[in-house]
Amino acid sequence: MKLSSFGEKLTNGSGIVDLMQDLGSALNENPNMIFMGGGNPARIPEMEAVFKAQYKKLIESSEQLYSTAGVYQSPQGELGFRRDIASMLKQEYGWQLKESNIAVSNGSQSAFYILFNLLAGQMPDGSFKSIHLPLTPEYIGYNDLGLSDNFFTGSKPEIELIGDDQFKYHVNFDDLSVGEDTAALCVSRPTNPTANMLTDDEIKHLDSLAKQADIPLIIDGAYGVPFPNINFVDVEPHWNNNTVLVLSLSKLGLPGVRTGIVIANEQTIQAFSSANTVINLASGNMGPSLTRDLFASNAIIELSKQYIQPFYKQRSQQVMALFQQAMTDIPCRTHLSEGAIFLWLWFEGLPITSEVLYQRLKQRGVLVVSGHHFFAGIDDQWPHQHQCIRVSYGQDFSQIEQGIKIIAEEAKLAYQQG
Repeated sequence: MKLSSFGEKLTNGSGIVDLMQDLGSALNENPNMIFMGGGNPARIPEMEAVFKAQYKKLIESSEQLYSTAGVYQSPQGELGFRRDIASMLKQEYGWQLKESNIAVSNGSQSAFYILFNLLAGQMPDGSFKSIHLPLTPEYIGYNDLGLSDNFFTGSKPEIELIGDDQFKYHVNFDDLSVGEDTAALCVSRPTNPTANMLTDDEIKHLDSLAKQADIPLIIDGAYGVPFPNINFVDVEPHWNNNTVLVLSLSKLGLPGVRTGIVIANEQTIQAFSSANTVINLASGNMGPSLTRDLFASNAIIELSKQYIQPFYKQRSQQVMALFQQAMTDIPCRTHLSEGAIFLWLWFEGLPITSEVLYQRLKQRGVLVVSGHHFFAGIDDQWPHQHQCIRVSYGQDFSQIEQGIKIIAEEAKLAYQQG
């Protein structure tokens, strides 16, 4: 089979493909693997009980079951679902939203594929525009979404050292250049992979730069407010007419329903919906059908506060303490855990690359993600890129404890061998 340039781009290997293959193997085919790699959410009994009740209501109603599985929805997604989301956000935050400001996608990954390529790449006048990532490392799933080469540019962070074994990334605004070739700024908040939380001041500064350049600020809120609210520090939610906010049902505990939510000005939503129709025909109905009642009653916000955020905050603290104990003889720093479901480890002066460490850990039955995949748009060989790994703490706690022990053993061995 001879592949097109598009085919070669999508089949020549990428970090997100490796990650999802590892995820599928660990969760479905090889249960003996210790899965500390991808972003599959934890099983939270209280949330599973809520979803079970919602499934039951769906199955018991012939009309609701038919509207879920038997009809196509409009290109923007089911009207009532979008209307309930708009009403909830307007009530909670005062955002001036209508259903026309919201579109549904088949997962947020699909949403970003459409959004990025609507805005960046080869332009009608022959020029080329890119998506700029103001704070790398950034989400691994962005890397290969662009249909053109050099689709992303990125800025290295400022690194604040905290105590003997922690650190935090900050946007380096002195290094952040927004030129005519920049189509949009994009950040995740809280940040995947690092558990960093951009401060309110950083978001305001980015918003100001985007407005001055007449480009959108895209915020990936898959882990943030208003749901699933996996935030461990207090920050203000952000949206305005120049912001594209992308949310997801996945981290509520519903990754399999593949439902993303795009919130933007009406012009952006219209363009997105047209492209989404060409690519997907329509978005799936299962996610909106299962959760519409939760949005209509604002229960989704309370459930996030009551069950999801406390679960991950406690787990984060537990796992952070275990890593600090295990790494006492290793030059390892952990990024402040301010949200999401990951820890980001920086092995200063690591004699091997993080990719080699990943492979060694995989041989010992522990799956993590090598940090070098998360630096899209950074073209130089910055050593820091190859000294970090991302670990997830959403799975069985006893397995996580065993995984931490093995990670520490392999890291110590790497330093000893030099």
